[in-house]
Amino acid sequence: MELVVAGIPVSVRKKNIKNLHLCVKPPDGHVVVSAPLTMDDRTVEAYARANLGWIRRQVQTYRDQLRCGRRQYVSGETMYLWGRQYFLKFVPGEGRNSLSLRGNQAVLSMSEQSTVRQRERFVREEYRLLLKRELRRRLPKWERATGIRCEDWRTKYMTTRWVTCGGGRDRLWFNVQLAQKPVECLEFAILCGLLRLRREEGGAAFAAEMDRYMPNWRDVRSELNERRLDYYEAREESPPLPPEFRD
Repeated sequence: MELVVAGIPVSVRKKNIKNLHLCVKPPDGHVVVSAPLTMDDRTVEAYARANLGWIRRQVQTYRDQLRCGRRQYVSGETMYLWGRQYFLKFVPGEGRNSLSLRGNQAVLSMSEQSTVRQRERFVREEYRLLLKRELRRRLPKWERATGIRCEDWRTKYMTTRWVTCGGGRDRLWFNVQLAQKPVECLEFAILCGLLRLRREEGGAAFAAEMDRYMPNWRDVRSELNERRLDYYEAREESPPLPPEFRD
């Protein structure tokens, strides 16, 4: 079933669940509502309309962000590491999986029978390892400069943010895709994340602190946001469920 709410198509999927769940999914920002099997269509539509503002913001976010096409991990594709472009060369192999840099080539060696998903998972984990190594090197420098200590940090693929707080105000999550961007972008993300541990982003005080520690942060932020994000499989993101729509 499909609804159209204020000109936005909304796919409705009836499932064996207790509550409504609203998702705006990458890469194109399509809207999906999962609803209990017994729920009538009017209630589903009312729920979608009640969240129209949230839906519009999420849809616009996906439409504004440039994303790479879905990779096949075959020779000739481009890859980036710390802002430098490499051309992927796939070399069939039966030994240990590996990803190495040779000149302007990123040589990926995996079984010829490996699937796109398997290659993608391996390459993403290689990016994660590289990012973790740089974070261990660079984060302490910014902790000393700002006097702010990050008690815990982790990495994950994110669809809209480069760094965010999570698991309490003392933990930072860094987007694994930062390993593809210039190191200046990673420095910006580290500083921005640390300052978020102390105050909310967006205010004058936050901007003043960014100016203090990184005078060119606006240019770096622009460069980071203009760079393409990877293609993403659908991942659910949903607003809080209002009480009137709960079971």
